[in-house]
Amino acid sequence: MSNAVEISGVSMRFNMAKEKVDSIKEYLIKFFTHKLFFDEFMALNDINLTIEAGEVFGLIGLNGCGKSTLLKIISGIYKPSTGSVKVTGTIAPLIELGAGFDMDLTARENIYLNGSVLGYSKEYIDNKFDEIVDFTELHQFIDVPMKNFSSGMVARVGFAIATVTKPDILIVDEILSVGDFLFQEKCEKRISDLMSGGTTVIIVSHSIDQIKRLCDRVAWIEKGKIKMIGETEEVCNLYTQTSN
Repeated sequence: MSNAVEISGVSMRFNMAKEKVDSIKEYLIKFFTHKLFFDEFMALNDINLTIEAGEVFGLIGLNGCGKSTLLKIISGIYKPSTGSVKVTGTIAPLIELGAGFDMDLTARENIYLNGSVLGYSKEYIDNKFDEIVDFTELHQFIDVPMKNFSSGMVARVGFAIATVTKPDILIVDEILSVGDFLFQEKCEKRISDLMSGGTTVIIVSHSIDQIKRLCDRVAWIEKGKIKMIGETEEVCNLYTQTSN
């Protein structure tokens, strides 16, 4: 089987200001007079990982361990400090709620805006518009500015747009934890449909039950390093025992 994602020796280093700076002006003065000092923070350290095409792959670990940073590197949002990432196919990233949305615009307008960000033509969105709205179940709110939406409603719109076509790779970061239980079930069913169509799915979730239901394999990340990769049940059980 071919690989959808190949990650080799990836590390991600962030520089964080050592002291509190109260304004942009103060920051710039300190920066240009070489009085701004940084601490180096290693978000990821020498990550090696291969994800097969058509696989549902989970990332688990405590907050701040580097899961979301890794997803952003796979998506091309971040460029790693060292190492390489090879991705084969189109990516639909569902990483940050509201990313690609203008919250002052209506849901209708944002469907077209976000669709264009994902590379869909206006004609394609025209043809798929009713299908997207039907999936969100937000018919009566379609012409309401999205700044009035709950996070769950934003998640519905984002998920419906990203999955209206079958991407080669779908990246989901905690988005399934937002909204009601019935909608989560609906999202999981669509993920299952995508999987049966050959889509590779990479999921970050705090719900170990959800990871167990959906994933073929799991990587456990701890303090920026991979602690364990393996079959879902085995890794999740060990993680749960250690975390409790």
